[in-house]
Amino acid sequence: MTEKNNSETAAETDTTSGEPAPDETLLTWSTLPARERPLVAGLVAVFVLILAFLVYTWTASWFFVALTFLVLWGSLSQFFVRTKFTFTERKVRVQYIVNKVEKEWSQYRSFYVDKNGVLLSPFLRPSRLENFRGLYVRFADNRDEVLNVIKQKIIVPDDDPDEI
Repeated sequence: MTEKNNSETAAETDTTSGEPAPDETLLTWSTLPARERPLVAGLVAVFVLILAFLVYTWTASWFFVALTFLVLWGSLSQFFVRTKFTFTERKVRVQYIVNKVEKEWSQYRSFYVDKNGVLLSPFLRPSRLENFRGLYVRFADNRDEVLNVIKQKIIVPDDDPDEI
């Protein structure tokens, strides 16, 4: 049996009615990188077709051509399919074509901005595991709004008590 402390319970319920507190949506947007970069999308599509032709030439098997398409589709789907991002008071949600990632803001301890988006990291310092455990949020002409919400939700400590 698990117990919640009073501060967690109070944060999850409305103090007047005892109902769960609404998780207010702060920001919602979607991205489709292939539409933003049509030249790259065309080059990638040509590359996939050439690769499929080469696989058929080498194997003479439609099974391997289909397998090639499935593997490439799995790795490139975030580029060719719309991804929806939602920031709420308590959570970050990313809806991909097949799955949805939903995590509490409290799981993130730092973030790194680049020209296309932000990597939300569960680590205080840079780590090789960030790309596997972190969450990448792409911009869609809303860089300032995204960064404002992230800066409010993820407070990065100025100094590290572990350092001497």
